[in-house]
Amino acid sequence: MRGPPAFFLQKNCATSSMAGIHRHAPCGRPVSKTDKLVKSAIQVEDNENYNAHPYQKLPVIKKYKNGNTLENLKWGLVPSWAKDKDFKALINARLETIDEKVSFKKLIKDFRCVAVADGFYEWKREEKEKTPHYFVREDKKPIFFAGIYESDQFCLITEEASDNIKEIHHRQPVILNQTDVNRYLNLELSGSSFLKEAKKPNLIFHEVSKDVNKPTNNIASLIQPISN
Repeated sequence: MRGPPAFFLQKNCATSSMAGIHRHAPCGRPVSKTDKLVKSAIQVEDNENYNAHPYQKLPVIKKYKNGNTLENLKWGLVPSWAKDKDFKALINARLETIDEKVSFKKLIKDFRCVAVADGFYEWKREEKEKTPHYFVREDKKPIFFAGIYESDQFCLITEEASDNIKEIHHRQPVILNQTDVNRYLNLELSGSSFLKEAKKPNLIFHEVSKDVNKPTNNIASLIQPISN
């Protein structure tokens, strides 16, 4: 995808793109949405965000010895070994090769995180046109994106798109059910193997306005379906 998914944080919840594009639409109340998963929240505000995008600080769940915390990390990861000041921040990591890539193999083993959202945007490419679509869970529950982090930065993990999403894009973010969040954060388990085997929720989507293409647009109407 062109970029990453865009989270949308609605009054009730946080985002994604990949080799193509997704951005998430983070949720409006990330603290209350995660109150059963985290012990504390560190400087996370319950602001609505309908057009989250790379390089923003977004709410992410991290695991510590004394419990999970919700904190803001910057979406876009520059590995500590990168010396080139022009190194482009990594927005996504492919699940299929995450154990092999030098940028990711230590992080999937020891530094896992989960981003929280209500939904995400993805773009359908047709010749010279890119049409945005908004994705949510079919059951309308919050979305939990599997991710990895280093320092105060994170990136999302992506996988091959499920059959109903392939008409929009060939990749999608790896999405966890809430019951699997703590299992993914358990470093005693193989992160990549768990993600490949975990049951994924069903997603539905609809076309939305191209106003979402402009990152400075951040209003509730962005996620509303448009009539053709």
